[in-house]
Amino acid sequence: MSKVKVSVVGVGHLGKIHAKLWKTIEDAELVGIYDVNENASKAVAKELNCIVFSSIDEVIKNSEAVTISSDTKTHFSIAKTMIENNIHSFIEKPITSNYKESQKLLEIANKNKVLVQVGHVERFNPALTALKEHNLQPLFVEVHRLSQFKTRATDVSVIYDLMIHDIDIILWLVKSKVQKIEANGVAILTETPDIANARITFENGAVANLTASRISASPMRKLRIFQKDAYFSIDLGNQQVDVFKLLNEEPDPEKYPLAFNLGSILETNNPKNIIYLKPEITKLNAIQEEQKSFINSIKNNIQTAVTAKEAAEAVRIAEIITNKIAKYNKNILQL
Repeated sequence: MSKVKVSVVGVGHLGKIHAKLWKTIEDAELVGIYDVNENASKAVAKELNCIVFSSIDEVIKNSEAVTISSDTKTHFSIAKTMIENNIHSFIEKPITSNYKESQKLLEIANKNKVLVQVGHVERFNPALTALKEHNLQPLFVEVHRLSQFKTRATDVSVIYDLMIHDIDIILWLVKSKVQKIEANGVAILTETPDIANARITFENGAVANLTASRISASPMRKLRIFQKDAYFSIDLGNQQVDVFKLLNEEPDPEKYPLAFNLGSILETNNPKNIIYLKPEITKLNAIQEEQKSFINSIKNNIQTAVTAKEAAEAVRIAEIITNKIAKYNKNILQL
């Protein structure tokens, strides 16, 4: 199979990154870009030496696949048009602005047998992929995703802008139905929540506590996973991982040189040892990796790494959190 002809719709901050990286993917050919902002299109096209399409119809005529990185509110209409014209679609997160649209898009994709991948890029974060060898079975997850304020992302709330990354990760790792959601949040600089916290309880007993803010002094993207036999501290921002695991037997000092005891743990009825591991991180560009994965799915006709169904479920949970926060703030105002 020859190179997959790819175009990018929407060349703002993220779309421009996608366009640049498509030029580096061996099995893909960036054929052109399209943006309603003609000046932005021309500037990117000049830099990358590619065509500027004058319409969505031109994109369809010249492409086999497309990256949709326009404003969230336009995702559904653009993706629907692409899918109905048999164009495999990579849609930046969130897949759509609401769950109803997500479900409709999923139906259209299934009907047309078109591949859809959604840009939940943290799935490809080297810090997270470094844990593939470990048996992750989260019982409690603590997440903090904090960012400094950026005007480019204010078309959606902090839930859809930042927290949805972690909603996707949690759903992916826990693999259980959501049983209960509690949430609160506050709008400070925009008309929608800029700080939010959600507590998600799953049917298997796992609990996740998520905090997201886009008005923080210092950025942070940390994930802490606690399970019966281990604790994982994952710094997604700095791409570092610390692993602490319990062993029932005396650890081999050559295999686990950083073993230790926690307080008086050896004096208990069930003495254990704790081993510390520092997984090796392979530095990779996560967006580039998700692009490679998308092309691989197209060339081999296999399921994408982040499916439309998974992305739709993340939107459903984000929608519930949004509604819970709105109800919470309404009740506060009535006090």
